Amino acid sequence: MRIGFAVPQFGTFADPARTARMCAALEALGCDSLWVADRLLAPLTPPEGYPGGTMPAQYGTHLDPLLALGVAASVTERVRLGSSTLNALWYPPLVLARSLTTLDLISRGRLDVGIGLGWMREEYEAAAVPWQGRGARLEETLDVLEAVWRSATVTHTGPLWTIPPSTVLPQPFQRPRPPLLLGGFTPVALERIGRRGDGWLAASMPLPYFDGLWAVARGAAERAGRDPDALRRVFRVNAQVTRGEADPAEAYRRGSVHQLCDHLRTMCRTDTDEVLVDLQLTTESPEEYLDLAAQFMAELADDRLQRL
Repeated sequence: MRIGFAVPQFGTFADPARTARMCAALEALGCDSLWVADRLLAPLTPPEGYPGGTMPAQYGTHLDPLLALGVAASVTERVRLGSSTLNALWYPPLVLARSLTTLDLISRGRLDVGIGLGWMREEYEAAAVPWQGRGARLEETLDVLEAVWRSATVTHTGPLWTIPPSTVLPQPFQRPRPPLLLGGFTPVALERIGRRGDGWLAASMPLPYFDGLWAVARGAAERAGRDPDALRRVFRVNAQVTRGEADPAEAYRRGSVHQLCDHLRTMCRTDTDEVLVDLQLTTESPEEYLDLAAQFMAELADDRLQRL
């Protein structure tokens, strides 16, 4: 099991100097990775469809994910750096490829590119990006990223974007490209992961739901002639840490540190599986965040040592 934490970038943590200090401290705790998330706005009228109910107020204050990842890269040396998830469709894919390539070079090959579609219609409207046709738009975005990363001479002609034969350099530090992880919780999204991705940006969830979705990705990988066992999984938990024991049925997202870790252990079944613990919604200060992070590290230490 690998252990990752969220880059502090929301609510009271949306301060670049604080983000830098905390990322350095999280690496010093011994974690394996740090991850940014992507929010553009928080509607005053609660949006429909927020996973888990009411959208947290902290999301109204946020740092840009790519710039926050650059801050994390500048103050760390060892940890992997990823996005879970970057809402890729808000960015022209050629511009996105350039930014991600730069991050991979800054970090000397520590970047994991995690992208998804997002879920909030209001953000798409504010970014002037069509809500309809998101799946096809993502497919072409992936086509452009692959074209830019795999060859110094790039050309692309598609329904949405055209790139004339051009030189696009430098290339990423990692060859042939950085690992590409995809988010999503629908059969269509899991099919795409199996067909095109290097892994799934998943979430801590009830096991029967997880097993059904993962079977879709594995089946798609097999049909595409790919090795399903090579697919990575990163389980995100927006932890709601309680002082005492909570309802066991909610332990995939809410409970004591021990309860949350017990559930994560049941989900991580291979040594390449990874947990991503986001503590920004359950803490208010750097000291509280880092103290809880240390508790998670201690609770999961035996599982991590088995991998090492």
